[in-house]
Amino acid sequence: MGFDSNTIIVLVMIGLAAGMLSGFVGVGGGILIVPALIYFLHFSQHQATGTSLAVLLFPAGILAVMNYHRSGNLDWKAALIIGGAFVIGGYFGSKWALALPADIVKKVFGGVMLIAAFKLIFGK
Repeated sequence: MGFDSNTIIVLVMIGLAAGMLSGFVGVGGGILIVPALIYFLHFSQHQATGTSLAVLLFPAGILAVMNYHRSGNLDWKAALIIGGAFVIGGYFGSKWALALPADIVKKVFGGVMLIAAFKLIFGK
């Protein structure tokens, strides 16, 4: 699939912003990449989710991980356990999402983001 130069610039900006947000607070894919692909490049919910997950296949956060490891702020055992469970959860979650209409998935995604935002802003 060929992209024009404006689309490439938007994709690079999304990647840089997601990488910076990921390195800063540990999030980026679902919180930034998915909505950005939907609203700036008009991807469907399913396309945006699949593309965001593909970013995770590559060592996208390797330099950020190295920084946290060097500073002693990385629990490898916990990361490996979560990572293993993530693979299994990702498989079943993707099957479920792809079986539902995109507008339902978008509403669930928005609801999860809203709950997370309220908890972070107003929680203890």
